[in-house]
Amino acid sequence: MISFDLNGKKVSVDVAEDTPLLWVLRDELKMTGTKFGCGIAQCGACTVMLNGMTRRSCVTPVSAVEGSSVETIEGLEGDEAKAVQDAWTGIDVPQCGWCQSGQVMSATALLREMPKPTDEDIDNAMAGNICRCATYVRIRKAIHDAADKLEG
Repeated sequence: MISFDLNGKKVSVDVAEDTPLLWVLRDELKMTGTKFGCGIAQCGACTVMLNGMTRRSCVTPVSAVEGSSVETIEGLEGDEAKAVQDAWTGIDVPQCGWCQSGQVMSATALLREMPKPTDEDIDNAMAGNICRCATYVRIRKAIHDAADKLEG
């Protein structure tokens, strides 16, 4: 059994230790907001937070999260998360939506660490998140909007 905190609740799973966290979240724990994109940590669709830091769940073996805290899009809370989610819907960032949970997780992590990011900060923090619909300009604007809301 592997135990960890998931969105503030203790969970235990009986799976092989090398099972990717993504599949434990989706198949075992029914947290389907975290998406499969590439399976090689290149697209960011599977981004979760592990002990407050972004992590690609598709390449993270579940054994690596034993005793840790995992936050998924379903459990994302706090002022930064609310500001990001409001900004995302405020300017209609998503098109197809597949990458959005990973984008929102990364944007929230950025604002938790850096409340007033520059364009360069945003580009660097979001570089590992691919949007097939190319909504990058709106993503950057939404992050600025969320930062402004948090500041004001």
